[in-house]
Parts: sequence; C-alpha cells; structure tokens
Amino acid sequence: MLKLKVGAAVVAVRRAGGMSTFDAINHFFLISQMIVPGSSYWNIGIGQKKGDVESDEEGMKIMEDLGKNMAWLIKKLKT
Repeated sequence: MLKLKVGAAVVAVRRAGGMSTFDAINHFFLISQMIVPGSSYWNIGIGQKKGDVESDEEGMKIMEDLGKNMAWLIKKLKT
C-alpha cells in the first residue's frame, strides 16, 4: 500500500527518545518500500508543551528544508 509513496519521519520531543523514534519510523517506511527524502539535519523538533516546537528555530528550519525537498521529489516523480 505504501510502496513508492513519499514519506518522511517527523518527531517532536521533550528530551530523550527522539532518535530511536525517528529511526523506527524510517525503518518502517523503508521496509514498506517508500521513498524517504532527507533534510538539512534530523527531522526532530524540541518542545515540552503544545506549540513549543514553533520556538525551536533550528527545528523549524529543518522542517522547511524537508518540505522543500519533499515538494521537489514529488514533482520529479510525477514527470
């Protein structure tokens, strides 16, 4: 069902556990034969309460880069 679909793991964390969660999601995507684009760093935003991640400037830039990479990839796959 997910084969050749584009997907990217995105994780919001308070502290620990972000990398193992990110890794597990990516493993699921890859074993499902999905196409996983990268970003400028790991797709993890840091915050404790709802909305806190928006204050994580580096995390927001990573998500912006990820969105641009996903859009580029999807356009390439459609042509």
